[in-house]
Amino acid sequence: MRVSEAIGSRRSVRGFLETPVDPAVIRRVVETAARAPSGGNVQPWHIDVVAGAPLAELKTIMQAKIRELPQGEPTEYDIYPKVLPTPYKDYRFAVGEELYRALGIPREDKMKRMMWFARNFQFFDAPVALFCSVAKTMGPPQWSDLGMYLQSVMLLLREEGLDSCPQECWAIYPATIRGFLGIPEDRMLFTGMAIGFKNEADPANAARAVRAPLADFATFRGI
Repeated sequence: MRVSEAIGSRRSVRGFLETPVDPAVIRRVVETAARAPSGGNVQPWHIDVVAGAPLAELKTIMQAKIRELPQGEPTEYDIYPKVLPTPYKDYRFAVGEELYRALGIPREDKMKRMMWFARNFQFFDAPVALFCSVAKTMGPPQWSDLGMYLQSVMLLLREEGLDSCPQECWAIYPATIRGFLGIPEDRMLFTGMAIGFKNEADPANAARAVRAPLADFATFRGI
């Protein structure tokens, strides 16, 4: 697969088959992705992969946790700015509306939307979960390194015929995930990721995020 094909076909899949994934493939992807660039070769990412019985246990824990704390736990960072200006809030609104349109859930049905959102914490039935954490001493430049590592993971998964969904929603349950994974206190949970084979029949996968046109975000000089 060409790099451009991997980028073009990478999507945030929100419906997976329960088909098992070869552990050797996941280990290879996680290791190869570490060739991602990082400032000063700091390599700030810490990765936990969960599958099989441990993943089933985590899903059960999260079912109870969502009932107990539906609004989540105290967070360690803001997933979005407290005030998200235009055009960024418009992009976010549009992708949400496109997803719920594909699912057939109207805006006024708040309960059904909340119930569907809870599927995040079952990894959309994916058989593999990945978590990324980072030392609390690291700053914004190192957080950008995490993004480059995770993008590398997602593109390598496409090469292997697999799909993924990066899930920053896990940042609203940091204490639960810290306890489950044994993340030390000097590290912060950044994000989770669902990994597996896309369920083509799941209506959520009919949604397609629209990207801004080139002129909206790029300026060229001398080219």
